[in-house]
Amino acid sequence: MEIQLLTVGTRMPSWVSEGYREYARRMPRKCVLKLAEIPPGRRSRSQPVAKAMAEEGRRMLAAIPGDNQVIALDVTGRSWSTPKLAEQMRGWMQDGRNLSLLVGGPDGLFPDCLQRAGQRWSLSELTLPHPLVRVLVAEQLYRAWTIINGHPYHRA
Repeated sequence: MEIQLLTVGTRMPSWVSEGYREYARRMPRKCVLKLAEIPPGRRSRSQPVAKAMAEEGRRMLAAIPGDNQVIALDVTGRSWSTPKLAEQMRGWMQDGRNLSLLVGGPDGLFPDCLQRAGQRWSLSELTLPHPLVRVLVAEQLYRAWTIINGHPYHRA
């Protein structure tokens, strides 16, 4: 299975890139984690936010392979414990399709992206910085994989 982490934003601080790479590198070949960055829409005083979000949304939807299962990371989604995420991941792996995880820009995901998603996942009720979300998701996916495979990384 290939997991595509599809995020809005392109120029991340080095700690974000290094943190993401560390956990993506740990994932096995049968469950590869790949990052796809979407350039943010233009935002200015004269440009409505909705137009920027629509631009991001169109780019994001175009980057999703047609048969991928889609999960939107959104504050309105379901919050999962780490063991529950492992159960979810086991189900995604058994489904046989690749997976696209959608992370919006500073104003969230475009409504069409939310509609395309089969599930919505909320990391927290807190507002998290989008760069941190990349690292957090990568680590949690690695942790879920270790639970599924009986690896001692996760200590319950």
